[in-house]
Amino acid sequence: MNFAWYIAKRYLLSKKSYNIINIISGISIVGISIGTMALIVVLSVFNGFEGLIVSLFNTYNPDLEITAKEGKTFFPEDINAESIRNLDGVVYFTEIVEDNALLKHNSRQYIIYLKGVGDGYREMTDLDSMIIDGKFILREGDMNFAVMGAGVAYHLGFYLSGNTGPITVYVPSRSASPAGINLNDAFNSKNIIPSGIISLHQEFDLKYVIVPIDFARSLFEYNTEVTSIELLLDPSVDVDDMQTQISSIVGREFNVKNRFQQQELLYKIMRTEKWAIFFILTFILIVAAFNVIGSLTMLIIDKKKDIAVLHSMGANNRLIKRIFLFEGMMVSFIGGILGLSMGALLCFLQQKFGLISLGGGDGSFIIEAYPVVMHFTDFIYVLLTVCIIGYLAASYPVRQISKKFMHIRLQ
Repeated sequence: MNFAWYIAKRYLLSKKSYNIINIISGISIVGISIGTMALIVVLSVFNGFEGLIVSLFNTYNPDLEITAKEGKTFFPEDINAESIRNLDGVVYFTEIVEDNALLKHNSRQYIIYLKGVGDGYREMTDLDSMIIDGKFILREGDMNFAVMGAGVAYHLGFYLSGNTGPITVYVPSRSASPAGINLNDAFNSKNIIPSGIISLHQEFDLKYVIVPIDFARSLFEYNTEVTSIELLLDPSVDVDDMQTQISSIVGREFNVKNRFQQQELLYKIMRTEKWAIFFILTFILIVAAFNVIGSLTMLIIDKKKDIAVLHSMGANNRLIKRIFLFEGMMVSFIGGILGLSMGALLCFLQQKFGLISLGGGDGSFIIEAYPVVMHFTDFIYVLLTVCIIGYLAASYPVRQISKKFMHIRLQ
């Protein structure tokens, strides 16, 4: 094998009889380098966006969420809430009541998702860092306040500057009698003053209004019922172990979901998109590999006398084929390493200087430049892909080496 490798290396670096072979070999290396670089850059950008989206949802989603498998509400005592509160590793235990509601401000109306939260909710989330106007205040003395998404505020035409009045919240009355129903009795309504506006992500901004849980219970005509329980765990705790432990406490009638399961569809879509792009860009490498086939075929024809000499010196067919197989794989490997290096350099420059920006720099995006995160596993997968494609590309012309090349009359 060392002999085959040595000869292949000499063939790659030595001057050929026809300069076109050197040109095609160079084009092969460049093509594979560009394809490899594109793969690494695109995968790193996907990693960056995935990390950004996950961080945004983690700002809002709890470590664990407990919900009923059947029905909308349940009582905290149904899940042995006190035992869960006292578990080592549970930092915050927050009761949640949420459902659809109608907001009205002046002549504008908008359907939202009203989320009533219990004590400690502000401490267990980072939502106060996403406030773009006002403050994250839900209660001050006997006064209740609301924090709304930026999209909700936009549809209501509500702005804190100059708007200190309340908004009205309407929800269907659970106690209203269907017979001879009066529209005034069909809905429960309460006024509440917004204290802050949050911009997090589109789903939250267009949907959520956060209020104290007592305000929500009064509107929805609940006593101590909750729609879910949200938990924040100590960072040192293993989330999977805690999820299993809490699941055994609450029983089979309740779901205990981690952050991935709370947004399972979103995460699956992101991963599917990433791998779909990976396979699409892999076709670029396959196209570039045709140059490897062409250059290797011409090299075999150019070195037919060398093949005959090697055969006359005792080299068997397998050894001769291995020489040219190594030659083709070296072209792919060199192109792959160059591509990985250029891709890593581009990603580093994007991380450091933000060469490609998002939008026009008017502050309408959460970040100013395309996010880039390099994963070592991506480099391994891409290099393996390049090597496999290079091997397959080199195998085709090598298999065409026939015995007639080994019995050429030497002049």
